[in-house]
Amino acid sequence: MPLPTVREADVFWSRKLWRIIDLREKMNLPLYYPTIEMEGRMNLISLLLDGIENGQVTPYDASLDDDFKVPMSFEQVKASFGAEATTEEKIDFDTGERTQVVVQGEIRSNDIKQYMIKEEWYFDKQNSTMNVRIIGICPIREFVRTGDASGQVQREKLFWVYYPEIRPLLSTNLMLNPYNPAQQVSFDDYFIKRTFSSYIVIAENVYNNRDISSYLTGKEAMLESKRIEDVIFNYEQDLWKY
Repeated sequence: MPLPTVREADVFWSRKLWRIIDLREKMNLPLYYPTIEMEGRMNLISLLLDGIENGQVTPYDASLDDDFKVPMSFEQVKASFGAEATTEEKIDFDTGERTQVVVQGEIRSNDIKQYMIKEEWYFDKQNSTMNVRIIGICPIREFVRTGDASGQVQREKLFWVYYPEIRPLLSTNLMLNPYNPAQQVSFDDYFIKRTFSSYIVIAENVYNNRDISSYLTGKEAMLESKRIEDVIFNYEQDLWKY
């Protein structure tokens, strides 16, 4: 689906937002399943990892910023999953000999429970329309650290991918349609048509783009997320005179 062409001079107003897509919500399950490849179809994280390994997708370090500045290698991506190779000591019980064995780590795609979406809303004065462009996607891993007796769940951003770069990969791979298996859609259609469910966690602001969670929690944070969405909707409506 080609995106409408827009000139920078025609952007009358714009604002960047960061959203969380939680894969445990029913509307977002097509991004989580299938957890193993089925009939040539795979989930989003498996597709991204396959593209990274084949050189089709460039991952960027999420520990620094979200400006796509520092590229990562596939080995670094595996390390972010905790799947780097480790050396373990093996004992031969017949001879008592001790040897060092290299054990390859395994990427557990099931650890990905959320995605962060960076997007920009803008008003095109040439066409008098409010549009949105997705800039990047970042998978978030949830895990419990080894040896942590408290069992507290940790969340970690793994890497950013630039959405315009991965569109060819997303548009050529179909995802499972839970409502009508006879009409499959691509991953790109899923994002462009905004079929997913999400909530805002950061809105571009003068306070170093601080998170909503840094000044509100619980129900108040969700109401603030909704308020920001209403501000964008009302901005477009207020430009018209009825």
